[in-house]
Amino acid sequence: MHIVKELRLLTIIIVSSLFFFSCNYSSSGNNAGKENDTLVKGQAAIPKALDTIEFNKYLKAMSNGDTTNKWPPHMPYPLPGAILPFKRIVAFYGNLYSKKMGILGEIPKDSMLKKLIETMKIWQRADSSIPVIPALHYIAVTAQGSPGADGKHRMRMPFHQIDTIINWAKEINALVFLDIQVGGSTVKDEVSPLAKYVTMPNVNLGIDPEFSMKNGEAPGRKIGTFNATDINAAIDFLSDIVKKNHLTPKILIVHRFTQGMVTDYTSIKKVPEVQVVMDMDGWGDKILKRSSYLRYIYKEPVEFTGFKLFYKNDIKKDKNGLYTPEELMKFIPKPIYIQYQ
Repeated sequence: MHIVKELRLLTIIIVSSLFFFSCNYSSSGNNAGKENDTLVKGQAAIPKALDTIEFNKYLKAMSNGDTTNKWPPHMPYPLPGAILPFKRIVAFYGNLYSKKMGILGEIPKDSMLKKLIETMKIWQRADSSIPVIPALHYIAVTAQGSPGADGKHRMRMPFHQIDTIINWAKEINALVFLDIQVGGSTVKDEVSPLAKYVTMPNVNLGIDPEFSMKNGEAPGRKIGTFNATDINAAIDFLSDIVKKNHLTPKILIVHRFTQGMVTDYTSIKKVPEVQVVMDMDGWGDKILKRSSYLRYIYKEPVEFTGFKLFYKNDIKKDKNGLYTPEELMKFIPKPIYIQYQ
């Protein structure tokens, strides 16, 4: 599937326009404690221990009757306070500089937050067995068609925009994901400036291999790639922050819609501090999207799965509309992270 996300970036600074390119689970062990047995750190109640019985129950439900032994995949028990697999996340994606990069940024804030809450409720009705929580997924580093002064083909968004997203999230008690399109840069170099935000309990990370160009190409002209080393750089970054700040586990979203976008998946680290979601990205009709999910997400399990829905592009050639929550709940495994663009 050839996807070129060429989106115009309207800035208020010198440049008038730029282009954006857009579950080892241990089967051993007893119930290690109740989640309402908590310690208090700052304003957050952190459980003393993980309820492993509940964790295993939710993982089994997520696997949706899989008989291949792929799901659930082996993973360590996460630290207490883990969000997954205890809750499903419904996120709106985008950037405040562009109305073409997603629902987050396309419509006014109040309308967007209202629509997110309404969408979250639809998902809750579709699967009442798991609580649903909202998230704002903001593209904090955007790939660029032109190289820029440093030749990296990427642009870091100003901190005041990230501050705005975090303040919006507070209004609906939502998670925040900061997404990174590295262009010609590296994961390690681009996550470091965001450390002060990721230290916040509700802020997590997303990385997009589509725009990771290894040989100096301009993003958007070909689909990029991450190997396990790239992804592990993000995992190490998050794990270190969790350990140093005594936080609950962070979530890492990894976008994917082709074989080559993620290589050496079996070497992706699985650690108690970070929960990895392989998110089925890419737009197209229902048959294509299901095929991609089976080929790249189901067949190459890491920890958890996500599914991305494009309000506009998914229905360009499929007039049957977007996948509904009820339809996606029939997938094996059930996606636990849902993103709308």
